[in-house]
Amino acid sequence: MNRILLVDDEPLITDSLTYSLRREGFDVKSVGDGVAALQEVEKFDPELVVLDIMLPGMSGLEVCRRIRANSTIPVIMLTARGEEIDRVLGLEVGADDYLAKPFSFRELLARIRSILRRVELDRQTAHVQAATVGNLTLDPVSRRVFKSEQELQLSAREFDLLSSLMKNAGRALSRDELLADVWGDDWIGDPRTLDVHVRWLRLKVEDDPASPRYIQTVRGHGYRFAGPEELA
Repeated sequence: MNRILLVDDEPLITDSLTYSLRREGFDVKSVGDGVAALQEVEKFDPELVVLDIMLPGMSGLEVCRRIRANSTIPVIMLTARGEEIDRVLGLEVGADDYLAKPFSFRELLARIRSILRRVELDRQTAHVQAATVGNLTLDPVSRRVFKSEQELQLSAREFDLLSSLMKNAGRALSRDELLADVWGDDWIGDPRTLDVHVRWLRLKVEDDPASPRYIQTVRGHGYRFAGPEELA
């Protein structure tokens, strides 16, 4: 039974979502502020967090930033409809996905299942050996990434995106291919989410994000990860 932590200060939302998610077979806990959310991340050990940006005391952005500093737990952020700056900031502090209020339960459920399926798929590839390209090493078993000997702190989506790029090193991947591979065939959302994640990933893996060596843009198509021979 997957554990989900709901963080929102509107009881009507948390009560409704808790009831609906439990009916779908999830173990759910809900809290109404950022401090309690961080405490429950430690105690409840959720496998996914649904996190509202507007919270009393500590904002959802700060909560996400603190979660991401110590964990790769997937985070779905809830934003006000039309507030693009909130969505971008949420992705930049490490959120894996976002959903604008008001939203349908079916849409949230689809996002949750898509992320959890991806995490489970990664767990099932325990026989796959670590991949090394240049001075980057990605271990699919432990879901850890190292640049030289320094471990990089990546969100679940960032890890999945880097994994998809690295396993296809040297090959140009279209935007649709990357969205389907990382977010799932049934994902519905802003395609610019991919660009934000690429930009954030470059900040972590590149020596000079303005002149990327690893993650290269293929204009009018998508992205490619440099082949081993290019990095030799």
